[in-house]
Order: sequence, then structure tokens, then C-alpha cells
Amino acid sequence: MRALRVAVAVAVLVGLVTAPWTVDDYTVALLARTLALGLVAVSVALLTGVAGLPTLGQTAPYAAGAYAGAVVGGQLSDVGPVHLLVAAGAGAALAVVALPLVLPARGVVLLMITLAVGELAVVLAGRWTSVTGGTDGLAGIAATRPLWGLPVLATDRARYLYTLVVVAVLAGLVLLVLRGRVGLLLRAGRDDEARLRASGHRVAAHVAGVHVAAGAIAGAAGSLLVTAQQYVSPADFGFDTSALLLLGVVVGGTASVGGALVGAVLVVAARDWLFGALPGQAPLVLGLAFVVVAHLLPTARRTRRAGRARPPSAPDDARPGDARRPPAVTGVRA
Repeated sequence: MRALRVAVAVAVLVGLVTAPWTVDDYTVALLARTLALGLVAVSVALLTGVAGLPTLGQTAPYAAGAYAGAVVGGQLSDVGPVHLLVAAGAGAALAVVALPLVLPARGVVLLMITLAVGELAVVLAGRWTSVTGGTDGLAGIAATRPLWGLPVLATDRARYLYTLVVVAVLAGLVLLVLRGRVGLLLRAGRDDEARLRASGHRVAAHVAGVHVAAGAIAGAAGSLLVTAQQYVSPADFGFDTSALLLLGVVVGGTASVGGALVGAVLVVAARDWLFGALPGQAPLVLGLAFVVVAHLLPTARRTRRAGRARPPSAPDDARPGDARRPPAVTGVRA
């Protein structure tokens, strides 16, 4: 399983790097939006897999970041790093607002609370017409400039490469941080929160910190969505998006940040292909895929753990009957 996942991840990464020169502009634009969703999947994996806090609500900071980046791009600045900082701040701020709801909850209760937060964000985006444009969305957003003094990203290829670089940098930073003490503390809280608290660690502070960090990552992804498609509407943040993100994280491995990114790219690409190949049936096929994956992956993990726990085989030079003979006792007379 590990070798297969590594092979799939390498193939996907090679495909993402070479895509602007091997596929048409429409596919490149789709892949740019898919990469933005993949970064949201990184935040979902950070919460669900690493910290043990299941979530269906990362579309809320994703939407906050998207609208914040769109407003800043239209009124203040067209520079990409400015958009990213403002969008990440908006996502983190929304996560802070939701902290009183998510801090005391765990398990299924937390899952339902985050789902409600995500749906409330979509409703708010649809009704706050003066800022979000309502259900019509915000269109005609100005093109993003990657850095001060550089030309704007005027082509699908340029927008895609900018999105790819930003996603790679942010995902790499998350992986780097998780390799240190922060990652150990989050995994310890996931495995045995009571023991971590008894050891004197401030578990509530850890949970709050990872929620805010995940909100900032999802907010930055919202800025990339606006850069990629120059349009944003509440339809980009519905429940189907939350379900796709969770499915991508499950496929890629809940505790793997890189796997979550690859899994989200595969799932969203499969969805877009199914919408063309099976009009009207794509949600049904994806729902069945979710059920199959949710049942098969835990079975595969249990089988792998059982194989690791199996006692080692006897040495080659041992005779079959030796295992049944009692060991000889020396120095004792009958």
C-alpha cells in the first residue's frame, strides 16, 4: 500500500508540473482551481488526521479568504502576497470566532458543529450582497500580480504556475512544522488527549492553535481560487465541496498532508471528468466511491497492522520438532 501511494503521488506531482505544456488551456484552468481545493484539503488533513479533530467546515474560512482576497484585489492592491496575507487573516479570524463552539466538542459532535459553521458561511455569503454580490457572486475581478513590479498573470498557464508554486510552498511549510515538536504534540493529543493533559500540557491551547492555523491555510486557498478563476460565488463553498475534500483526505491518508493534497487533486479531477462522461450521475458515483473507500481503507490498515504484529518465523536451521520439545535444564539432578 505504501509503495502504491508513493507511486501515485509521484505520478500526480509529475503530471501537475508538466500540465501547462501537455494539456489545453481549459484543463489548465481546472487544475488551478483543483490545486486551490487541494490546499484546503491540507488544512482538513491537519485537523482530521494529525490533530484528530474531524471537520466538514473548512469551506467557511475558505470562503472568507476568497471574498477578502476579491475585495482587496478590486479596491486596494493587485499584488498576490497582499491577497494571500489578507485572505489568510480572514480565514484565521473566522476560525477564532468559531473557537467557542469547537473547543469543547470532539468526535461526531465536532463534525456536525463544523458542518453547521460551513453551511452558515454559505448562507451569509449568499445574503450579504453589498460585499459578496449575493448568489450572483463577484465577477470581473482584476488579474493578480505575483510580485511588485512584475506583469499581471494574464494567461491560464501563468495563473496555474503561480498557484502551483504557492501551494507547494505552503504545503512544504506545514510538513516542516509537523516534523518538529508541534507535530508530536498534535499527534499525542489525537492518540490520548487525557494523558497529554495529565502531563501538564495545555490541550485547549493546542486545539485552538491548530484550528486557527488550519483556518489561515484555507483562507490562503480562497485567495488562490480567486486568482485562478477571477470569479467567486457561494456555489464554490457548498456541502458537496466539503464532502469532496473529506473524501480526498480519506483517499490520500488522513494523517498525511501530502497524501491529502494528492487525494484531493485526484478526487476533484475525477469529479470533473465524471460530470462530462456521466451527466447527472456524477454525485451518485462519487457517493458510492466515498462509501467504498470508507470501508476498504480501514480494513487495509488493520490487515497491515496485523502483518506487522505477526511473530517472526523460526530460523531456517531449526528443525520442525524443536519447537515442541521442552528446553533442556542443566545443573539440576532428578
